[in-house]
Amino acid sequence: MVEVNKVKTNVWIVDNVVDKQRIYPQIKEAARLLQCGEVVAFPTETVYGLGADATNTTAVEKIFAAKGRPSDNPLIVHIARREQLESIVSDVPDIADTLIERFWPGPLTLILPKKEGVISDRVTAGLSTVAVRMPAHPVALALIEESGLPLAAPSANRSGRPSPTTAAHVLADLDGRIAGVVDGGETGIGVESTVLDCTAKVPTILRPGGITKETLAEVIGTVADGSAVTNEQEAPKSPGMKYTHYAPKSPMMIVYGSPSFLQTLVDKQQALGKKVGVLTTEENLAFYRADAVLACGSRHDLHTVASHLYDTLRKFDQTDVDIIYSESFPTEGIGTAIMNRLQKAAGHQVIVEGETHF
Repeated sequence: MVEVNKVKTNVWIVDNVVDKQRIYPQIKEAARLLQCGEVVAFPTETVYGLGADATNTTAVEKIFAAKGRPSDNPLIVHIARREQLESIVSDVPDIADTLIERFWPGPLTLILPKKEGVISDRVTAGLSTVAVRMPAHPVALALIEESGLPLAAPSANRSGRPSPTTAAHVLADLDGRIAGVVDGGETGIGVESTVLDCTAKVPTILRPGGITKETLAEVIGTVADGSAVTNEQEAPKSPGMKYTHYAPKSPMMIVYGSPSFLQTLVDKQQALGKKVGVLTTEENLAFYRADAVLACGSRHDLHTVASHLYDTLRKFDQTDVDIIYSESFPTEGIGTAIMNRLQKAAGHQVIVEGETHF
């Protein structure tokens, strides 16, 4: 793995509306660094990505080094035009074509058979498939287009940390470790793209995200749910399947139960001298008595929860809490992606009201 030497991290502030007369110089400078084999963070409609030339193994190694990312965790390749897809995959099944027409640009990653000898094996973790998406963000598309490269781009954070939804989050984790950050403001969706395996007999969701299973099923029919990799020797086909992700610094547990039950857990910990945080929504913000109570959105609109989830998890790191209790959410629609991220952030530690806990 390439070692990280302390470098100056450039910050280019741009608008989300691409006005080439005004922001073209910043995009051009960032693209030039990508062409030189450097890594640059940039906004997408989901989270900030950490981009490098997907065809350049040395450049890709810099992503793994900057993030401290496990080497068997594959990366998603970001493209700006359909022609780029044809150059890196060997086949586009009819179902994938249908999805591309409907959802690209957008928060949908498709796993397809790769074309040999194009994308670095470090991007695909040596697998015969490659994960590809076309982001629906004008700055991301402009940067990819200007660079002329397919960009391997995982989330722009230290491995295991909450994904970044602002340039400030990126700098908090990676300042001095990467060549630059294109600051396009806060991202929109807030959770990563849905990853769909189009090489399976039945299209299979390997990571829930911005496009729901229900929406996909309306377009292509039956869609299966993929399970996380449990065999430590098995290479995951998608990011977010095998390792702990999105975690705040303090241990977290998800509580399935009423606010009153969650408050009893807080009371017990405080009686032991612990400082306790609660992750909740606007509706219950005033209910809890804890050392830090943070709302990540409205329970009546789970898209607001998705949009602010990672930012809220990072805010807990600015407190001195010893433990965090999180409310749970319905596992339907975008709620599936929210709970997927929370479960990984909590290391799958849950407490269920009515069950005995030791």
